[in-house]
This record gives sequence, C-alpha cells and structure tokens, in this order.
Amino acid sequence: QVQLVESGGGLVQAGDSLTLSCAASGGTFGRFVMGWFRQTPGKEREIVAGITWSSSRTYYPDSVKGRFTISRDNAKNTAYLQMNSLKPEDTAVYYCAADSYDNGIPMNDHEYQYWGQGTQVTVSS
Repeated sequence: QVQLVESGGGLVQAGDSLTLSCAASGGTFGRFVMGWFRQTPGKEREIVAGITWSSSRTYYPDSVKGRFTISRDNAKNTAYLQMNSLKPEDTAVYYCAADSYDNGIPMNDHEYQYWGQGTQVTVSS
C-alpha cells in the first residue's frame, strides 16, 4: 500500500517562499509520476505541478509558472514543491499525488491513484 505524507505547509507573507515535501512509502517511488494539486473551499482540486518518474518532463499551469518548481529525489522517495513569490491567491490545501501512469503527466486528479492527506498553505497580504 502506497502512502504519501506531505509536510512543509504553513503561514507566510506575500512574496515569501515555502517548500513542500512529499515522502512516499510502500511502493516503487521511482516508477511513479508525481503531481502537486491544491484545493480551496468550494472549488475543484487543480494541478499546480507534475513531474515524470525520470524528471525528464515537468508541467506547470500558467498560474504558477515561473514561481513554482517541482523536483524529486528517487533515492529518498521524496518529491518537492518549491514555491517562490507566493501570493494570497496561492492559499489552499496542497496535496501530493502519485500514479504509475507511464505516458506523460496526467492533468486531472482522477488520474492519480495515490494521495497524501494535504498540508495547508496560507499566504497573508
């Protein structure tokens, strides 16, 4: 059973940086595509970053491109989301997700099989 545990969330001010971590256990992390999603009350979960198992490809929506960076360390079974120049609109619960999908980076949350419990990120203005 694959388990994902996020950490690193918190309260920061606009313009600050924050790094989220996602530690995986119970599966072959090096074969998973990883995604970071976020969700605010009343809204659907949206992807903010994705990375293939080999780190050869990454994906970012326009809303975070140039500010967020996803990376992974397969030796440590951990994925990261570096968030710079944070804005109040980045406030959300952030989730990491994993799947054995082998054809790129899925964009939709229903395409990921494994999920973490989420970590709150709050950006004050």
